[in-house]
Amino acid sequence: MDKESFAFVGKQVLLVLLVALLAIVALGLGLMVGYGVIGDGENIWAILSLEKWQELISKFTGK
Repeated sequence: MDKESFAFVGKQVLLVLLVALLAIVALGLGLMVGYGVIGDGENIWAILSLEKWQELISKFTGK
């Protein structure tokens, strides 16, 4: 492979990583808006905590 091919692959990898990062940020913002604003949660940051996710999973699984 030549230098031009490596540059192309590098740009594509960076683009994929950028899109993945933006998707994670959008998911986090959507969770916070959905929980805090629409769902009447007291603290919008609570949805990002591990304890809240364990509580939610236990509600759906019954454990």
